[in-house]
Amino acid sequence: MSISRRTARSVRILGVASATAALALGAAGNALACNIRDFSAVASCDDNGKGIITLTDTDASGVEATVSVYLESNGADARMVGSKTVKGTKKGATVTFSEDWAPKATYRVRIEAGKIVNEDISPQLTAPSDACKSSSSPSPSTSETPKPSETPSSPASSGTPSANPSESESSAAPATPGDNAPSPAAGSSNLAETGANSNTPMIAGIAGALVVVGGGAVFLGMRRRGASKSS
Repeated sequence: MSISRRTARSVRILGVASATAALALGAAGNALACNIRDFSAVASCDDNGKGIITLTDTDASGVEATVSVYLESNGADARMVGSKTVKGTKKGATVTFSEDWAPKATYRVRIEAGKIVNEDISPQLTAPSDACKSSSSPSPSTSETPKPSETPSSPASSGTPSANPSESESSAAPATPGDNAPSPAAGSSNLAETGANSNTPMIAGIAGALVVVGGGAVFLGMRRRGASKSS
């Protein structure tokens, strides 16, 4: 039984289409498969100024992977920072490790995703050249202590010289406690002692009158004695 030319042509077209579909499906499957290129890591600082290492997984197939981070020193693992699991998404799923990294420190990031991926991210992660600045650190204005002056400051000089102690004492003598009356004027000590309300003027008048009367009596007596002698 011979196959017509038209039938052979149809079979040929169907075979080419099937092969094309198989290649497309294979390419799509490889594109969705988990790959080391789906993982990336970066060292940065959080909002509080603390060091962190963030890993991003963009594996659209969502294969669960284990991420391990190691600090490197002289080409060997110095210590393990931590290990976490992540399931990738097309937009990218992230996991974060707290790490007070030093500037330009090197880290090895290992990815293990079942039997699909089991290798390190290449190249290795290198921290930035500038360290994180913690927000809790004191500002320079409060932490720095002002240095003492090498030469002591001289006291401020007054614009006018101070008064001589002898002059100030003589010009302002201390007042005697309890003495509120003004001091008496010179030459009036007797008046101050006798008092302004004394009877001195009246006594002086009487004494003067008695002196005049006594003198008159003496004068009359002497005159009579002279008259009697002459007779």
